[in-house]
Amino acid sequence: MEPHNDSWIYAGSAKERLWNKSAIGKKINGNDLLLSSSEVIFCHNHRHLDLPYENWLNEEIKKKSNLINEAIVLEALRVPGNKVVLTENFSGKEELVYNKSTWGLRWSSNFHPRENLPESEIRWFHSSDYIDIEELFSWTVDVMERNRLAEVLIVDNEQAVVTYNITSENPRGNLTPPTETDRKLISKFNNVKISKGTLYYGYDKWPSEQLGIDYLDGRIIDHTTKDYIMSEKIKYSEITEVFTDLLERGLHPRPGFKYGTKWRCYDKKIGLDHAPWLIVEPSKRKLNWESACLASRLASGVNKIWLQPLKINKEWKYLGIIRPPANSRWTNPNKK
Repeated sequence: MEPHNDSWIYAGSAKERLWNKSAIGKKINGNDLLLSSSEVIFCHNHRHLDLPYENWLNEEIKKKSNLINEAIVLEALRVPGNKVVLTENFSGKEELVYNKSTWGLRWSSNFHPRENLPESEIRWFHSSDYIDIEELFSWTVDVMERNRLAEVLIVDNEQAVVTYNITSENPRGNLTPPTETDRKLISKFNNVKISKGTLYYGYDKWPSEQLGIDYLDGRIIDHTTKDYIMSEKIKYSEITEVFTDLLERGLHPRPGFKYGTKWRCYDKKIGLDHAPWLIVEPSKRKLNWESACLASRLASGVNKIWLQPLKINKEWKYLGIIRPPANSRWTNPNKK
């Protein structure tokens, strides 16, 4: 192999097969292949190609400290049969449109870049990396607008890889939101402060099932719900704004403590079905991928979707980090 900028030109006998069968690299100088360093490692480990020279790997790592992790991610994607074209291999105006933050485009095993559009756009991170929620959401929306999956692969210190689908969710329910009349009526009921809340009592009928928790002949209201009932909308705290948005979406937010979140949200009357969503406080924006993956795994284990609220152009949006189906969880081959 010969160096070419930060890549490597492969002109050996397997070049046609590498592209035609596996879509590895980029064609250059006619039929030669331009390979990234991570593609060189993959071809060495799985296509029996020699490395460019004896001390090549050590020298490449000095130039690119993330090379091993990138090669591991590429391996996790390609070994199951996916075709992955790195965005660095695209350059001309005729190429596919993709987000500038996308690392690679993925085709499933029975499709090829020369004939088909990609199924997903891919990014990868280390488990210790902190998430820029707003930037990740912007990337996700852009990818989804092209009808592609927004896939993220996470590699940890054991060089193990897990896959997550990132989504822009639009949680909706069929419940009638509380009205201004409901709130005014509740504000006039007898009440007494208790630890971490307020107990309302002495009423004939409670106006809205979505507000508060039954206790004996009364109703316990937490701080956020009381803020929603008693304060003017322009004075709401950020967490009350999200609570209000969930109610206006026809949902019923209930405490999510047992799931490690602020709320679990029902889209129907409680008792008819399980709560489909787990929603964290909007202030929980500073988290790394290790924490996000743990939360998403817990949510998927109870058949729920973990959502992070964020405010975009004065509207509340919801970022989902979802464990994909078993046949789309790209991970290391033979990793224990």
